[in-house]
Amino acid sequence: MNVLVPLVVAIPLLGAALALALGRRSRYQVMVSVLSLTAIVVISAILLVLVDQQGPAVVHVGDWQAPWGIVLVVDRLSAIMLIVSALMLLGVLLFAVGQGIVEGDRETPVSIFHPTYLVLAAGLFNAFIAGDLFNMYVGFEMLLSASYVLLTLGGTGARIRAGVTYIVVSLVSSILFLSAIALIYGATGTVTLALLAERIPALPGDVQLILGLMLLIAFSVKAAVFPLSFWLPDSYPTAPAPVTAVFAGLLTKVGVYAILRTQTLLFPDNRLSVPLMIVALLTMLVGILGALAQADIKRLLSFTLVSHIGYMIFGIALGTEAAIAATIFYVVHHIMIQTTLFLCAGLIERIGGTTSLARLGGMLKAAPLVAILFFIGALNLGGIPPFSGFLGKVALFDAGVQVGGALSYVLLAGGAATSLLTLYALARAWNMAFWRPRRDVENYDSAMLNALQDDPHDEGTVTTKTTSALMTTATATMLALTVSLTVFAGPAFDLAARAAANIVEPSTYIDAVFPAGTP
Repeated sequence: MNVLVPLVVAIPLLGAALALALGRRSRYQVMVSVLSLTAIVVISAILLVLVDQQGPAVVHVGDWQAPWGIVLVVDRLSAIMLIVSALMLLGVLLFAVGQGIVEGDRETPVSIFHPTYLVLAAGLFNAFIAGDLFNMYVGFEMLLSASYVLLTLGGTGARIRAGVTYIVVSLVSSILFLSAIALIYGATGTVTLALLAERIPALPGDVQLILGLMLLIAFSVKAAVFPLSFWLPDSYPTAPAPVTAVFAGLLTKVGVYAILRTQTLLFPDNRLSVPLMIVALLTMLVGILGALAQADIKRLLSFTLVSHIGYMIFGIALGTEAAIAATIFYVVHHIMIQTTLFLCAGLIERIGGTTSLARLGGMLKAAPLVAILFFIGALNLGGIPPFSGFLGKVALFDAGVQVGGALSYVLLAGGAATSLLTLYALARAWNMAFWRPRRDVENYDSAMLNALQDDPHDEGTVTTKTTSALMTTATATMLALTVSLTVFAGPAFDLAARAAANIVEPSTYIDAVFPAGTP
């Protein structure tokens, strides 16, 4: 089993090198990318089964034992994140391939896209299996370096502006993360997570608080937690549809994963519970209020992305086993549904010529399948039963009730309001884009629409483009995966509960890395 662990990083990196060497042979690049990610899906599935049955898989790179060498750890949480991320990356890649078939390389230049995409995948996987803070930092930098390239593909003015903002914010968060690592190493003499889990609780309380806050702030920027989420709505919507889908579905969840991993393993006393709950509430409400003011579908989805990060922070703040299990389930749900909805937005933009609600109409007749896909996705994100969005929210709310307290109940009310407002915003977008007849768009006058803000970089043009069957099939398959999470919610919740049981008991992780005891 252990031999499979390094492959989840090595295969994408080798695939990226091969794809770069095949820069003038686009078909071979596609084959390399698809085969690489398909292999990761298979390996991740095997790891998930084996880890669930036998316990965490640990690899000491170069046979240098921790804490002196690099350690890679795959427990249930890591395995869940690996398989979900690999599936989403593969699905989006197929969408991008379909887009390339009908459009060539204008939106996603093939010679650049495939190697960069695989480097992004390697960085994601490395962050999930890193057994020490510095290797996690390396994973973050790998995916961020690749994301800088992907975000600015095409070289338009809007993308360059968004890329500059994204780079500056990412560099600041990386500096904070690296500074936190330096302070932690100075205070404990190690960056290995398993050893830190024993040494940090022995530090003075004020030192623990400072270290915890620095890590939390650095990861909160990456996870787009309010008030550190200002950069996201202006950055993600400008990129090509496949890139936006990957960013929305996965990049923020790496930050959430890092918060979940470090707060439960390194700071199990949950001293920051109250501030986290307040931040979670503000993230929910500010994000969804921003979504309500948007007349552009991609910007609307970007704001809902911010708001729903608040649910995950709420679960982490509660810190109980039930809350962590619900958070894991909700993270999986949100990765799937947010990625799918952004792919739907990409189809809408190509068929309708824009994502502005002021100029969209008649899409139900023009693209009935896309209408169905977006409608089901909207219901799921809005938390309508029996979809997984509803089940995840109910589990989080139940965990909040178990904890009790005035602040928990305020969060429950805020979460319920956010869910209803999400449904309203998406239903309004569907009604105007799909249900409203095309002939009514030009003379349509509504106080509601006049109060909405369109994309500040929108030039007001309508340019329709061809779609391919592969693009629609990839999106439909992604939606089917979100529905399958509803159908198999019982086993999924059981797996999340077992993962949560490992997380809330740090000794499981420590014993896996140091079976003979910590040095």
